[in-house]
Amino acid sequence: MSHGTFLLAMLFAPLAWPQAPPADTLVSPDVQPDRRITFRLRAPKASEVTISMDYMPAGTREKMTRDSEGVWSVTIGPLDPTVYIYSFSVDGVTMADPVNPNVKLRARTSASMVEVPAGSPALWEARDVPHGAVQINWQKSTVIAGETRWIWVYTPPGYEKESKLRYPVLYLFHGSNDTAGGWTLAGHANFILDNLLAEKKAVPMIIVMPFGHAVPFGARGGQGNNTDLYEKYVLQDVMPLVESKYRVRPGRENRAIAGLSMGGGQTIAIGFRHLDLFSAIGAFSAAIPADFEKDFAQAIANPKDVNAKLKVLWFACGRQDSLFERSQKFSDLLDSRQIKHTFRPSEGAHVFKVWRLYLSEFAPLLFR
Repeated sequence: MSHGTFLLAMLFAPLAWPQAPPADTLVSPDVQPDRRITFRLRAPKASEVTISMDYMPAGTREKMTRDSEGVWSVTIGPLDPTVYIYSFSVDGVTMADPVNPNVKLRARTSASMVEVPAGSPALWEARDVPHGAVQINWQKSTVIAGETRWIWVYTPPGYEKESKLRYPVLYLFHGSNDTAGGWTLAGHANFILDNLLAEKKAVPMIIVMPFGHAVPFGARGGQGNNTDLYEKYVLQDVMPLVESKYRVRPGRENRAIAGLSMGGGQTIAIGFRHLDLFSAIGAFSAAIPADFEKDFAQAIANPKDVNAKLKVLWFACGRQDSLFERSQKFSDLLDSRQIKHTFRPSEGAHVFKVWRLYLSEFAPLLFR
């Protein structure tokens, strides 16, 4: 064979690309009609596999059982209809469910999510109603060392068509070790607003969901340092972007601020420092600043002024939440200062089940 013939033969020969392994047909999670869930993991060489779910007490893990094919499984429930976040531990290594595409993104590590549907679609489930849009904005921060950060923004149904209308804005913050997508991907804030609007129970609004870790998650300096830098980021980067790009109504009466856990603490701090910018505050299972009475003495020194400026001061927490005592003491403090507010104790732990409910109750109070 000549050199030229050899080259031609090689050129037209079938290419032997490496083939991807066949997809695993294992089903996990498997949600059953009685609201029990079976979780499965193929790990034939593992010696111990457990599962942890967000509703379980911290440190609790449920053991899984191995079959003859090396598939580990466990059935849990029945569980109340809502979203659950879970992860596996395989011989001490924590991992998301490899066959579940519904991933819970976090600032550090990831997990998986499973939704237990209600008998009829709940307020946070997708219904056959007009839907708004969620847009991801990328912005180079002037405050956080030139870092390019994402901001998720919900616009209500009809926003694109009704070009002359302007809307009030809710700035909605996530919790510790979450991302800007948390309130959409796990909280379903977009579906909650879609359904409230379809039932005419809420005012059409824009929801702005920034990334709340101004300091990298787990970095030294504590949450106080993160809150202070995040405040500057929200005021100097996020709000100018929103007010230049979206059709928003001007003025404090058209701005509300709310958040869960870490984001609830950020909400309390930013909201009370800037009553000139926000007319409503909502805090869900909030990490309320420990020294609030001391650090915010000036902000609450004049109760009449606070009551005049805040149309809504609403916070809630589950009795099974480790942060419940903070919320109760915060309510007691506000009572002693005669600052009008609503404290909504509920049953439940530090989970999206209660945060979805709280947003469903808080949003209809805004911009009335």
